[in-house]
Amino acid sequence: MDLWWLFWLFLIISSLQPVLRQNMLESARLKALRALERKRKSRVITLIHRQETMGFLGFPLVRYIDIDDSEAVLRAIKMTDDDVPIDLILHTPGGLVVAAEQIAYALKKHPAKVTVFVPHYAMSGGTLIALAADEVVMDENAVLGPVDPQIGQQPAASILKVLERKPIAEVDDETIILADVAEKAIRQVKRVVKTLLEGRLPGDKVEEIATRLATGEFTHDYPITVDEARELGLTVSTEMPAEVYEIMALYPQTAQRRPSVEYIPSPRTKEGEPPRFRNGSSRT
Repeated sequence: MDLWWLFWLFLIISSLQPVLRQNMLESARLKALRALERKRKSRVITLIHRQETMGFLGFPLVRYIDIDDSEAVLRAIKMTDDDVPIDLILHTPGGLVVAAEQIAYALKKHPAKVTVFVPHYAMSGGTLIALAADEVVMDENAVLGPVDPQIGQQPAASILKVLERKPIAEVDDETIILADVAEKAIRQVKRVVKTLLEGRLPGDKVEEIATRLATGEFTHDYPITVDEARELGLTVSTEMPAEVYEIMALYPQTAQRRPSVEYIPSPRTKEGEPPRFRNGSSRT
C-alpha cells in the first residue's frame, strides 16, 4: 500500500469519525431516556437547546424554541397514553411565543401528571412551558425567567412607558403603533399564564403571578431562583433525579479550541478520594 492509498484511507476515516461519534452519542441518549422512563414509568421528553456550529464553517448558532420543537413535542404527547405521566427535561433560553404556548397547552391538557425538570435554566418561553406542569423540579441553583413579550428587540412594557412619559404629540406614529401591539401582546401572554395556572392555585394568586411575570416588572433576563419561584406561589421541588444530570451530559456544548470552563470530571470529597457507597464500595 503506497502513500497515496494511505492518504485516502486517512481521509475516509477522518470523514467517518464524526458520524460514528454522533451515532454513538445518540445511542447513549436513547439508552439513558429508556432507563429514566423505566424508573419513573413515564414518557421522557427532552427540550434542550445548546449553542451549535453551522457545518464546516464553524459559525455559532444559538438554538431557541421554534415550530419544529413544538411539532416534535406535540407528536410525543400524542403518542403517550392518557394514564402515562410525562417528564419533560427543559433547558432553553426561550423562543417563539406561539411554539411555547402550543407545548404548554398540550402539557396542560394531558390527563396524567406532568413534571418539568429544569437542571440549569428555562427562561422566557421555557418558563411558560414550566407553568403548565403539575410539578416543577429545579436544581437548587437553576433559574426561571419572566415571560413578558418582546416586540422586535424591545420589551413590550418599556414601549408602553414611552406613551406614559411623553405627550402624545411628541411621539412618532411608529412608536404609537408599536405601543398598541405591545399592549395587546402583554394582555395575551398574561391570559395564557392565567389559563395555565387556573385550577391549581387560588384566583388571587393566579392573578398576582400572571401580573408579575408578564407585565415587565422584571427585566426579561432576570433570573428567578428556586426561593423566588416558591415566593411567587409556584410548586417547586429540588429533588432532581441523578439520571437527569446524566442525560444533560449527553448533550454537550459545541467543542471549542479552548474550553472556557475546565475541571476534573469526577466527584470530589474533602479527603480527595472518590465518595463511598453505604456498603463500603468506592465509586470510580
